[in-house]
Amino acid sequence: MVLDFDTVYAFPSRMDRLFEEFIRPGFGSRKHFAYPPLNVSEDADTIFVRAEVPGVGLDDLEITLTDKSLVLKGERKAEEGRYFRQERPAGAFQRVVRLNVPVAREKTKASLVDGILTISLPRAEEARPKKISIDVG
Repeated sequence: MVLDFDTVYAFPSRMDRLFEEFIRPGFGSRKHFAYPPLNVSEDADTIFVRAEVPGVGLDDLEITLTDKSLVLKGERKAEEGRYFRQERPAGAFQRVVRLNVPVAREKTKASLVDGILTISLPRAEEARPKKISIDVG
């Protein structure tokens, strides 16, 4: 007979984790993280927002650009059937990306390829870096 004392020794740390989860905001909700996950990056001329939205159709997505933010709204429809495990969230979602620079609205583009939504936000001319020449005199 083999006695496993690891379970007994690990009990206090497991209880600590349980209490941490209990007092964390959002305990009991299905969403402990922001959905959809997204990356925000930039180059010299453009800000890129890439969101993972597999299984979300174009009709279920809405993108709104305001002066200071980009709003991504949508809904992932739940699959029918009885679940034994459900790790992919379903339902309505909204993400807001605050923009700290003005963007050229008329040049903004969005594309959806392989479940990745890519939004390209070109910087407005007045927000782009300007090289200043130096006169020697």
